This record gives sequence, C-alpha cells and structure tokens, in this order.
Amino acid sequence: MTGVMEQENPAKVQEKPIPAINSFNEWDPLEEVIVGRLDGAVIPPWHVTLKASMPQRYWDLFRTYGGQPFPKEEIEAGQKELTEFIHILEAEGVTVRRPDAINYTQPYSTPDWQSASGLYGAMPRDVMMIIGDKIIEAAMPWRSRYFEIHAYRSLIKEYFHAGAQWIPAPKPQLSDELYHYQYEEADKNEPFNSCLSEFEPVFDAAEFTKCGRDIFVQQSQVTNQFGIEWVRRCLGDEYKVHELKFKDQSAMHIDATFVPLAPGKLLIHPDKVDKVPAMFKSWDVLKAPESCIPDSHPLYMCSKGVRVNVLMLDEERVVVEKQDEPMIRALKDFGFKPILCNFRHFNTFGGSFHCATLDVRRKGTLQSYF
Repeated sequence: MTGVMEQENPAKVQEKPIPAINSFNEWDPLEEVIVGRLDGAVIPPWHVTLKASMPQRYWDLFRTYGGQPFPKEEIEAGQKELTEFIHILEAEGVTVRRPDAINYTQPYSTPDWQSASGLYGAMPRDVMMIIGDKIIEAAMPWRSRYFEIHAYRSLIKEYFHAGAQWIPAPKPQLSDELYHYQYEEADKNEPFNSCLSEFEPVFDAAEFTKCGRDIFVQQSQVTNQFGIEWVRRCLGDEYKVHELKFKDQSAMHIDATFVPLAPGKLLIHPDKVDKVPAMFKSWDVLKAPESCIPDSHPLYMCSKGVRVNVLMLDEERVVVEKQDEPMIRALKDFGFKPILCNFRHFNTFGGSFHCATLDVRRKGTLQSYF
C-alpha cells in the first residue's frame, strides 16, 4: 500500500439524469415548454357550457357558425404571433415542443350525444397539468374538447417512456345529467351558480395553479366539486389543494384571476378578487391595471381579464403582451423584467401566454412557500 488514498476518477462519477418532467410552481427557471397551435381552429358548437362562460355578445356567433372554422385571417394573425412567441422562448434558452396537427372539423358522437366538431389545440394548459413528474390528463366538460388530448398523445408517450408518470382522469360520459340546461347567470354577489352538476368529476387543468406543496383551485363553469376532489385524492398527502372563491359567475380558469408570480409576489384581477386569501397575507399583491384592449377587438372566448395571463420564465423574467403598456409598467415597478411579445390576435381565441403553454420542466424542487 502506498498510504495515499486513490482519488475517485471524475469520469466515473455519473451525473444525475435530467428528469423528463419536473414542475412544482409557476416561477422556477423554465427549461422546456409545450406551445399550442391554432391550425384548424374551429368555432365551438353552441351548448349551455358556452352560455355560462363565454361573452354574451358572441352567443349568436356560436349558435350560427358552431362547427365551422374560425376566419382564416384571424387564425393566420394568431399563428404569426405564436411564431414570434416561440422565437422569443428559444432565444431565452427554453426548449419548445408542439402538439400534433389534427383535424378538428370532423363531427363525432358517443351513445349519449354528438358534437359537430372539435375546437383546437391552442391551449395545452387546459387539457393537462404537470405536477412534479406527473402528467395528469383533465376530464373537460365541453363536448367539443372530448378528443383534444389526442394532439398531445405523441408527446405524452415520449415523456412516459423517459420516466414521467401518466395519469388520465376518468373519461367523462358528458351525458345530459352533467348539465343544468336551465342555467341562468346569478349576480356576482350571490353564491356561485354552476351550469354543471356533480354527476361525475370534470375539470379543466387550467383551473389549478401551483405553489409547491400548495395547489390552488376555483370551482368554475368547467370544474365541479367532484373534479376538485378527484385531483385532491390523486395527488395524495404530499400536496394540499385549497379551493378559493372569487366574485365571478362566469369563472373559467384561475390563471385569468389569481396568478402567483414568484415567492412572495401575487398578481390578481381586482374586479374578481375582493379579498386576498389569508395564506397570502405576507405576500406583496399587485392589482392588475385597467385593460387597454379596445372594445372593438374581438375576444370570442375570454374577457379583458386575459391581460393577467402572463408566463414566468423565472423569478424575474415575465412574458407580457407588447401592447399592454399599463401592465408592462406595473410589472417593472413590482420588480420584474418584462419580455415583450405581440399576442393580441392570439387573445381573440381565449387565452394568452400562460394558457398557450404548458411548462414541462422547470429547474427546481418541491418546497413549501407558506
């Protein structure tokens, strides 16, 4: 023996493999993301779920043209902005993945109902959520979105083979028992009035927002109590699912109302959030400024609250609509570094940067922030 310990060969030390799926919050450094596509977007057929959640001035559009493609020029304008968005993400060091292009114009049916068409593949945030290494497929209540997940199945299978957990929610029947067809909107100061019954668990994944071990959700016109409880039991004791209540009778997707931006910093829609939950009493709260979207701009499937639907690339960088100068100034004053991107034509289809993406991998670990 030489009396000198042989040093371990660095070449023999194996680095820990990069997980295929890893996302615990909305702000850890973003490494990989799915960005939706507008190819073949179709106007959704009329249904009570649209009456409960879509702007009333477009109801006649859905009644008359449901099942037909959105205007070509509007799709092309939105696609152009998606291309700009992708270039920005890639320039910031983010890997971008896309869903498959599928035909949404085809009608389909089950033994209980039929739909004149699908919708689109524009909003991956709606159809599935990623929590840790889990991919959870949503059980969405819109019949026009029944097969939307098919556009993402190639990616899901790839991630599964790379080690991710794949958990589809129970495929809903979406029979008439799920819907209150006599639904009428209640006053915003009254208890929430849903167009959905508790016949079976249904939820859109965009109804849940992540803060480490704490997950926040609202009951909405696309998410019932049964769906919330299914997600709660699916996640188990490692996470706590908190239900929040807001003043919004047409509620659809929490990321247009209540947006955790970074540890200790929260963005809210002031018209809907009249009282910040007690858990956030130590957080700084930014009330979104008045929207600058002109009344003449078509927003077929959302309200002007879409302005709070920003995407965090890390605890400082945030992607913001280029024309939304009040929001840009507010976020700068709040300590963030806005990255500007044209996206108003994409807003027409019902979402913004957060809706149009699904964070696949963020560089971080599971923590508690409360």
